[in-house]
Amino acid sequence: MTIQSAAEFISLRNSQAIEEYTRAAHEDASLDVWWQIIEEHPEMRFWVAYNKTIPLEVLQVLAGDEDARVRGMVARKRKLDSGTLERLAMDDNDAVRASVARHRKTPVEVLLRMLNDRWHEVRDTAKARLQSLPNP
Repeated sequence: MTIQSAAEFISLRNSQAIEEYTRAAHEDASLDVWWQIIEEHPEMRFWVAYNKTIPLEVLQVLAGDEDARVRGMVARKRKLDSGTLERLAMDDNDAVRASVARHRKTPVEVLLRMLNDRWHEVRDTAKARLQSLPNP
């Protein structure tokens, strides 16, 4: 199934029925629907980022959201590209940067820069990730 409108997504997400809010997390929607939710319902941006089918171009926009929870959710998405991970690696929020350090697709050069992060958790995670990589 496909989510047909912003109103449907919001209704599904706010539902108490597990099968309905699960649809909000797993079903796709058109780009127009995603953009409408983002623009008209900022309180739903976290749940847009949470969706398993969300297109990369939407995640790239949400990576710049003012809400650190939204950026943190974006930082945990498997489909992220290296450019978005690099951008999030410089985020003001410690938890967002820690998520980037844990992300399996974070480029080595980004992890190397994260060794100098201001928060020990980010530094330690980046170091552990680098040590776990196969030697070239």
